[in-house]
Amino acid sequence: MSIRYTHTNIIAEDWQRLAQFYQEVFQCTFVPPRRSQSGKWLEKGTGVPNAALEGIHLRLPGYDAEGPTLEIYAYAHMEEKPPPAANRQGLGHLAFSVDNVPEILNKVLEHGGATLGEVVTRDIQGVGQITFVYAADPEGNILEIQNWSHLNNGI
Repeated sequence: MSIRYTHTNIIAEDWQRLAQFYQEVFQCTFVPPRRSQSGKWLEKGTGVPNAALEGIHLRLPGYDAEGPTLEIYAYAHMEEKPPPAANRQGLGHLAFSVDNVPEILNKVLEHGGATLGEVVTRDIQGVGQITFVYAADPEGNILEIQNWSHLNNGI
């Protein structure tokens, strides 16, 4: 049996704006084609009556052409979502490893995102030192922006 992770999906109010955010802030790249899908097959597969969606896939940074993508779609009809909270049950956040956490946090803010926490640095015994912050993209999806430096203990 072969198992391989392929993508993470975000349902966006404005998929084009959100896709642009991930391209500009996190260097994700467009994977053609643009998707526009509907029909009974989609309704059956998703369990969403009259399902119709459009959007794109973005290749995540740090991967080759076969790597995982971020799938950003908008449905013709969407349900409301609660405000972001780091401790809400379910999928929590998308994490990006970066060279400079404050610099990328500033890019998130410049492109319509928001901060949820403060930049902190902490030694994690036996692992290394992490600098990280939680933020949100323009639609409130939670992001962890992180940088790990390994301590001089053979790790």
